[in-house]
Amino acid sequence: MGSSKLPPSTTVLKWLGFVSAVWVQAISGNNYTFSNYSDALKSLMSLTQLQLNNLSVAKDVGKAFGLLAGIASDRFPTWVILLIGSLEGLIGYGAQWLVVSQRISPLPYWQMCFFLCLGGNSTTWMNTAVLVTCIRNFRKNRGPVSGILKGYVGLSTAIFTDLCTALFSDDPSSFLVMLAVVPFAVCLFAMFFLREIPSTATANAQEESSFFAVFNALAVVVAVYLLGFDFIKNSGKVVSQLFSVGLLILLGSPLVIPIYSLFKSWNSNQTQLDLEAKIEEPLLKEEAAAAAVEQSTVVKEEEITEERTPPVIGEEHTIFEAMKTVDFWVLFVSFLCGVGTGLAVMNNMGQIGLALGYADVSMFVSLTSIWGFFGRILAGTISEHFLKKSGTPRPLWNAASQILMTIGYILMAMAMPGSLYIGSMVVGICYGVRLSITVPTASELFGLKYYGLIYNILILNLPIGSFLFSGLLAGFLYDMEATPTPGGGNTCIGGHCYRIVFVVMALACVIGFVLDIWLAFRTKVLYSKLKANKKSNKGSS
Repeated sequence: MGSSKLPPSTTVLKWLGFVSAVWVQAISGNNYTFSNYSDALKSLMSLTQLQLNNLSVAKDVGKAFGLLAGIASDRFPTWVILLIGSLEGLIGYGAQWLVVSQRISPLPYWQMCFFLCLGGNSTTWMNTAVLVTCIRNFRKNRGPVSGILKGYVGLSTAIFTDLCTALFSDDPSSFLVMLAVVPFAVCLFAMFFLREIPSTATANAQEESSFFAVFNALAVVVAVYLLGFDFIKNSGKVVSQLFSVGLLILLGSPLVIPIYSLFKSWNSNQTQLDLEAKIEEPLLKEEAAAAAVEQSTVVKEEEITEERTPPVIGEEHTIFEAMKTVDFWVLFVSFLCGVGTGLAVMNNMGQIGLALGYADVSMFVSLTSIWGFFGRILAGTISEHFLKKSGTPRPLWNAASQILMTIGYILMAMAMPGSLYIGSMVVGICYGVRLSITVPTASELFGLKYYGLIYNILILNLPIGSFLFSGLLAGFLYDMEATPTPGGGNTCIGGHCYRIVFVVMALACVIGFVLDIWLAFRTKVLYSKLKANKKSNKGSS
């Protein structure tokens, strides 16, 4: 590890690690699947809508403890973080399966809240392990890395939903078995391959970009494949089984990248041996130069300490230094306006669909997931392109998504025929954009050194937003409009059930738009510098 010369197998391991990261993300969006089994919980436990929404809040509160994952990511290897997350998911969703399958009688409400919280927290460990490791491994392509990984998180809901539809006919009990067991198995596999690779082993930016283009293309094929199945769900058993096999093959297709890298390293092995002697001296010089830079950095840090000057935006920040900046809180609140309202729609999609007269809401859950994927993967790639080309600040893309999200909420508030189809797609796209853009933005504004912790503090917006917009706003307003049902609980049918909720969330998105425009203006100079740095690096490579 201490040698600057790293074998070609290390590059293969880096790409194999990224493939395993993709698979982890493809099964770590289980937090967005609550609507698929929430109605079963509501009837089994005789809950009101407010009580059901608070269960979904408990699930999202688990993300608040993601701070532990952020702290641990700086102290423990990636495999430990993955192991903790997989065990939490196995226990949290396993307990819910026992209740929904009626193998045990319904647990007390507070215990259900605990297991939902545990299941929700499991994804923060998985996401932290994957994002922190991969962004550090591919520093020159943070946008595409974030877009691809977050894109597969978006697809994960559709993957679980469509597989359950194909194999188990939307049975909530079988669905929860998948949520408990599949992530556990995938994380066990990823533990062997996902790790930080020294920067000297990083391939050139052009090769990385071409590989990421392949990842993007394969991900789009998976998304279109899932979208196609959503429109032919009433197919026979044989077609459903063939769909499942085809989906598993497509999910395994990213392996072509590490396989290609392996064959390439074999073919160029002799050439590499010849070049090592020539490269050795420049590498030593690079190490000497790095040591000199490090020494000068220490001197500069001492000078900064003496002058007590806080770091400038774009430099390495500790979490406390970041939280003292206006930019952090502008990013935090605008993120809340976008993901908080989006999560409220996802948590309540089951009841929104039933209120508008749809007996089966799995279609809307899947649509939100798939279009969320397109939002994530396109935002990461497009924002990176325009950053390199014209220095466009990433927050501008967040601002655009907030306006589009506002239109989506207005459409759903109007409750016209088909508005839920359009609204679920729009919300999915914009929610995906916000998640994909905020990940690299945080690293560019506040650095990578404490990124794991900073990322998890921003993710606090998920439980906060869930509590404000889903637990309080949607829960109270729905119960005000609903009528009691025999045996406990309540129900509401009609466009009026969620109309005020959608109007309030549209106003929140307008506030988020204003904040994003402000942040884009404040970071304009930083992104101009990043554009210049990327051009100079490209010219020297």
